[in-house]
Order: sequence, then C-alpha cells, then structure tokens
Amino acid sequence: MADQFTGKTVLVTGAGSGIGRAAAVALAAEGANVVVNDLDLEAAQVVVNQISDAGGTAVPSVGDVGRAEDVKGAVDTAVSEFGALHLAFNNAGISGPLGLLTEVDLEGYRRVIDVNLNSVFYGMYYEIPAMQQAGGGAIVNMSSILGLVGSSTAVPYVTAKHGVTGMTRAAALGYANQGIRINSVHPGYIDTPLLEALPGEVYTSLVGLHPAGRLGTADEVAHVVLFLLSDRAAFVTGAQYAVDGAYTTQ
Repeated sequence: MADQFTGKTVLVTGAGSGIGRAAAVALAAEGANVVVNDLDLEAAQVVVNQISDAGGTAVPSVGDVGRAEDVKGAVDTAVSEFGALHLAFNNAGISGPLGLLTEVDLEGYRRVIDVNLNSVFYGMYYEIPAMQQAGGGAIVNMSSILGLVGSSTAVPYVTAKHGVTGMTRAAALGYANQGIRINSVHPGYIDTPLLEALPGEVYTSLVGLHPAGRLGTADEVAHVVLFLLSDRAAFVTGAQYAVDGAYTTQ
C-alpha cells in the first residue's frame, strides 16, 4: 500500500544499520517523515541521504539511547522538525558479553540493560506524551527470540529482551484505550554483514537453529514492523511478533 504513512512522523532508533536502517528506508518509501536516530552521526547521515535521494523526507538525530536526555532529544527533534510524533520503532540494541552468569563483566551487564532495556522505557516515556498530543500513535519495541526463550550464555541480553517483552505488554494495557498501540517484534538470527564475517562453521550452526533452514533478512523484519505501525494493525496491541523461521516453535 503506497504512501500509507503520508503525513506521519516516525522515530527510528538504531537506524544507522541493519533492521533499523531497513525500517527507516521502508517507512520513508511509504511517505513517512523519518527521524533517523543513531549513536553514529555518519551512519545516520548515510541513511538520511539514501532516503532523500529516493525522494523521501528524513533528518538525522544523534545520541546514546541509554541516556534519557538523549532519547528526549530525539523525540524533541521529531516534534520541532515535523510538528508532531505519530510513530516510533525503539530498535537500538547491542549484543553484550557472553558467558555463564557469574562469568559476565558487571559493566558489560549494565551497558546491555541501559541500551536494550532502559532505552525502551525512556523511548516510551517521551514518545507517548508526544503521541497523545498528536491524537494517538503506534510504537514497536525491538525484543528478540531471546525475549521469549532463554540462553545460558547470553544472560544480560536475555534479561534485557525479556524485560522489553514484559514492558511492552504492560504499557500496551495502560494505553490501549487512549489510541496508542504498543507491540514488540522478536527476530531470530538475521543475516547481516557482521554474521557473514563469522567463521563458516559458526554461521552454519546459526542457520541450523532455524527450522526454516536459513537466517532472516533485515527487510523481512522491517515488513512486520511496518505492518504493526500501520492502520492495518489497528486492533493489534500488546502482541509479540516472532520473525524467526520457527525458532521459538521448537
């Protein structure tokens, strides 16, 4: 459905690469004004240029989503540049330290919680009032398959992503009668240049975790995000959408 987001402004965090970039570009192609937020100004500007070159509208926003004031700044950018905020994809995240719980570096744990969990709270904390001013809106939060199941060697990441899942459900209940929909997406392992750089046997082992027999793509996740942000999902809120090639079905 072309131009389904015309007149809407969307904030996408972690939009300088991967799923965030794919979603930002797709949203702009459907008519949205996009605030391209990332920790890296150069990466954000590359995406803004890509959108502009294709005839879309976007502005960069730089900040650390683990800091509440930086997230507020991103929301303020959306309102000041485009007059309102209607949609948000709280996507930014990091993988963090691996190992059994007692092997995890404490500072690494804190950083994962800040970037993957606290950032989503900060996002909604500032996005929801802006959307109320705009007459309603929709939010998609990035969780993971590891926000639905466990992994013994990814304790900080699992903790953060389960937190995002619960936070999304609780927030959705609180604002369901106020015209604001809130859902989460749960990707499996997604085929990115970072994964392609892994040793062949490691990459193959990741593929083998998915009954579909392959990894997902950033665009496939972005398609689900766009559906959840669109009016076609008008009765969908508080839901968890797995995009995982049946990983969590096992």
